[in-house]
Amino acid sequence: MLKIDNLVVAYGGIEALKGISMEVEEGKIITLVGANGAGKSTTLRAIMGLVKPVSGAITYKGSNLLAEKTQNMVRNGIALVPEGRRVFPNLTVLENLKIGAFCRNDEKNIKEDLEWVYHLFPRLKERTWQLAGTLSGGEQQMLAVGRALMSRPKLLMMDEPSLGLAPLVVKEIFNIIKEIHKQGVTILLIEQNANAALHIADIGYVMETGRISLKGTGHELLANQEVKEAYLGKKAK
Repeated sequence: MLKIDNLVVAYGGIEALKGISMEVEEGKIITLVGANGAGKSTTLRAIMGLVKPVSGAITYKGSNLLAEKTQNMVRNGIALVPEGRRVFPNLTVLENLKIGAFCRNDEKNIKEDLEWVYHLFPRLKERTWQLAGTLSGGEQQMLAVGRALMSRPKLLMMDEPSLGLAPLVVKEIFNIIKEIHKQGVTILLIEQNANAALHIADIGYVMETGRISLKGTGHELLANQEVKEAYLGKKAK
């Protein structure tokens, strides 16, 4: 579905991505884990056309994604839940969700999708007319996910959805990710919380200082001693 081949991205001469290659298969949950500053968010920014690579290729369903404008990504079926949630604080929950459907005009289906989002996140339904800026961090994250779902994405990319959230809310968010996946949405998950991400991932990639250092199934990486020591806080015995 999405393929990255030998991608190099630099900021002011310093390479943030040093020739990474990875693949997001349709119908899978793919996770990219690594420490802060490893290049995970830069990878998403390159996919979305927010940074221009020095070299390499990104293809989506066989088409050259680097030739597409950022504003066309949603029409192509790609949605991003950005790091830090980025909801519109002075708009209501409902208005934020409707913005997610900005490129659609199928009113009946939009209403159905709105009900689906409210089913996934009952708290959002309770707060339909509340200003997004007054929601808790967890509720804003739910709103950011719901807003992305309103575009009916084929590929949903999520940048650090657990960042700054309480453990109980993190668990809830990851359960929702699994539920979204069951509905046929392919997911690319960028996470520092390697433990939570790898538990739900079909395939995982480990990124270190702009390079992909490991690839495997979620279970394989959870059992890998290097991953345990570096990201799961478990020392070798």
